[in-house]
Amino acid sequence: MKQEEKAIAMPLVEAMLRYKSEDVYPLHTPGHKGGRGMQRLLRNELGASVQLDVSLMSELDDIHEPTSYIKEAQELAAQTYGSDACFMAVNGTSQAIHAMLLTALNPGEKLLLPRNAHRSVAGGLVLGGIEVTYMQPEFNADFGLMTQVTPQAVEQALLADSSIKAVLLTSPNYYGIAADVQAIAAICHAQGAVLLVDEAHGPHLGFSELLPPSALQCGADACAQSTHKILGAMTQCSLLHVQGKHLDLQRAADVMSILTTTSPNYLLMGSLDAARAQVQAYGREMAETAVAAAQELRKLCKAHAGLRVLEEEDCGGLRLDTTKVTVSFAAWGYTGVEVGDALRKARIAVELVDAYNVLFLVTYADNTTDYTEMLARVEQVLCELEAHKRGPQQLLAAARVPQTQAVLSLREVFYRKKQAVPLAQAVGKICGEQVSFYPPGIPVLLPGELVTEEIIAYCAAQKALGLPVSGPADSSLQTLRIIEN
Repeated sequence: MKQEEKAIAMPLVEAMLRYKSEDVYPLHTPGHKGGRGMQRLLRNELGASVQLDVSLMSELDDIHEPTSYIKEAQELAAQTYGSDACFMAVNGTSQAIHAMLLTALNPGEKLLLPRNAHRSVAGGLVLGGIEVTYMQPEFNADFGLMTQVTPQAVEQALLADSSIKAVLLTSPNYYGIAADVQAIAAICHAQGAVLLVDEAHGPHLGFSELLPPSALQCGADACAQSTHKILGAMTQCSLLHVQGKHLDLQRAADVMSILTTTSPNYLLMGSLDAARAQVQAYGREMAETAVAAAQELRKLCKAHAGLRVLEEEDCGGLRLDTTKVTVSFAAWGYTGVEVGDALRKARIAVELVDAYNVLFLVTYADNTTDYTEMLARVEQVLCELEAHKRGPQQLLAAARVPQTQAVLSLREVFYRKKQAVPLAQAVGKICGEQVSFYPPGIPVLLPGELVTEEIIAYCAAQKALGLPVSGPADSSLQTLRIIEN
């Protein structure tokens, strides 16, 4: 990719650079005054970029009432992805997901949601006072992971309950498996529901036939994208896309304003502008580069007998983003956690480990000599593990999240008094907090759900694997908060 050959407008970045070039003395926030007062070690590491950490200046537009550079940057992002409106989410995709929910649903209205949705969705349900009906996604026993809900399951749920106003999918999921968004969108619209998509792992989709189509191309009414996860934006930078046929664009703008800080970081917004310009100019080349780099890693892993690499034929007819390389080590008797630790000792950090698998995230940036050298280290680790492999392990008990039963709404639980009890004593009680193992951040328990012996056994198995707990006040999970009385 010869990125210097194409000149694509970056209105916000260009405005920030002009402001910096004017050498204005800042008698305003931030307090470090263009880096002058920043702690020296950090200042030296950040370099000239701290001068772009500017305040809410009239010359740089206002994200709450954009009229110039931010407005233009968001319009260019909408054009690039094919939405009617795009909003910068400087509080990550969690903010964009909350905004989708508050735009599409009124308090008391009902959402249809796969039970393996990201934990951030629960926050939006609490904020909006939204009711929820859960669906169970399909399960791939070979890799021990949840895939997607089927169009048939969505249609059945909508026909059974006409009060459902919206459906939210996670597509692609953490492992790169995309739902049949086009079929589900058609079903939703036929039943008078809107389709929202958590597309956190898909900001690079839609630019090449080598990858699944984007949610917007498939008819989604809104999608939330983690521009920082796959593209060139800084961590915490995401985009919300909205279509106006079934959703109110002004309401979306109002909701985003409520959920956005009044002191947004211009470095974050500028990186969104730059990442959009990059993918607008080079989206196809970036996709091809990422797929080719991932194929090298796939080939390397598949050359070792017994290792299974998730391929599209393993996805039950669904499309797979092949830049996500999921490798199962169950046949060698290793957990994903053990393999992840071995790789980390070789100075390789992976995206996700679970009971069976290690997930490598490959992007367009992996086209360097560093990546080639890293592949050699992966090969060395695999050879060492293979030389000491064990007998195959059956890990389904640790891989499959138990089904749960909701007793109280998330919003009701939020305002109820809670008490901490030893985990074993929580059986039969109503959970008062969210429990997940991160990544992938899929809740095992949500507030308001009944705690069962099966769930406690699952949590014990995850802890035994060494997976970090996310959500509960007691991160060791020795205790769990339950609803009092």
